[in-house]
Amino acid sequence: MVDHSLYGEVKRLSPEAPVPVVRVTRETSELGGAGNVARNIAALGAACAFVSIIGDDRGGQQASELLSRLPRTDPYLRVAKGRETTIKSRFFSNDGHHLLRADRETVMPLTPTDLKDLEHAAAAEVARCDAVILSDYAKGTLTTGPLDKNLGAAVIAAARALGKPVIVDPKGTGYERYRGATIITPNRAELADATGMPVDSDAAIVAAGQALRGHTGAEAILVTRSGEGMSLIAPHGVHHLPAENREVADVTGAGDTVIAVFSLAVAGGASLVAAARLANIAAGIVVGRQGTAVATASDLAAALLQSGLAGAEGKVVDRATASSRAAEWRRQGLKVGFTNGCFDLLHPGHISLLRQARGACDRLVVGLNSDGSVRRLKGETRPVQNESARATVMASLASVDLVVIFAEDTPAELIKQVHPDVLVKGADYTRDKVVGGDFVESYGGRVILADVVPSFSTTATIASLKKPG
Repeated sequence: MVDHSLYGEVKRLSPEAPVPVVRVTRETSELGGAGNVARNIAALGAACAFVSIIGDDRGGQQASELLSRLPRTDPYLRVAKGRETTIKSRFFSNDGHHLLRADRETVMPLTPTDLKDLEHAAAAEVARCDAVILSDYAKGTLTTGPLDKNLGAAVIAAARALGKPVIVDPKGTGYERYRGATIITPNRAELADATGMPVDSDAAIVAAGQALRGHTGAEAILVTRSGEGMSLIAPHGVHHLPAENREVADVTGAGDTVIAVFSLAVAGGASLVAAARLANIAAGIVVGRQGTAVATASDLAAALLQSGLAGAEGKVVDRATASSRAAEWRRQGLKVGFTNGCFDLLHPGHISLLRQARGACDRLVVGLNSDGSVRRLKGETRPVQNESARATVMASLASVDLVVIFAEDTPAELIKQVHPDVLVKGADYTRDKVVGGDFVESYGGRVILADVVPSFSTTATIASLKKPG
């Protein structure tokens, strides 16, 4: 699927009907459905073999292009004439209020030719994977038709024959079509529909989950419970995991994140309980973000840190996370700033620059030269502090919101990924010497030259320390 989000100003009602008029100011397209599961897998640094079907239409072309951008992702897309690729268009006001959703889609079973082709492609991929995910959205691809002509059942059989775990995100009723799956992950409403049993308490959810285990032969049932967290009904006990305490901005795609993180943990050898806990944390991360979001390894690491340094260390992120956070801040109407440097020995000049930079924006991203980059720029005796130490010091400052280490000699590529509204350098630079300045100004951003505090520099400090007596 393609998730198409449109954001705009809402200042009046239409004279034609009592509905808001949205003046669209920005729109984005991201992979939705099973594509969002692949997107989450890629964000966590794992490889993904992706098998699905699209229509011979613009939506299909867009889904194919978005998939091609995912790192470590190998897509096999069957193009079916007469089938419309699902596109979900969501309209939001600029302050994040969801106004309307419009869907374009085809819900129809696979043709015999499409089924045979996808069975062959999926069987080939199962052989080289550590775990198999079935993301069912009830559009006719996986589970429409009798069991002997059913793609989901064929994939489960292929995986079981090779001893690979199968994790299913289900839809609808009739879960016998998932028989043989290792873990099934219904939400509370889906569990009620599948079993016809009440799910209004912990005990009721456990009873329904146990009934579903018996009916499908699944090893475990992981029930997602929205604001109440998750319940894992497993062979060696039941575990209720409370929801992470985060403000909910948007639940779109949270189930995709859950099954991606849970499946990767299982594939990596984690216990079912540990996998569920990671998935629960990841769900708490993505529901705090607007739109179809992902949780990165850095996000999970930051959330897991419980020490006093958690707040600081959680600010040190990779490029993909910085890009995602910056985009989310912009969606919230916040101004994103960027500055960069070696920041080897922190001195008042650095503090002044960072304060001025933070004063010009709502969120400040700092690009930090890696150790190799510093050596090329400053000589073999530098840096005095390694990049990990420098990043920790920078992240501990209240004026800094994110720290990203870059290995290149200039931050040009990092600036393109962060796409800041404000780019800040010291006034010891001239405008024409500011790396990334032309790029930022090309889309209406600003370049600011901050006042420099005289008599302070790292090089001078090091030189004075070397003077005898």
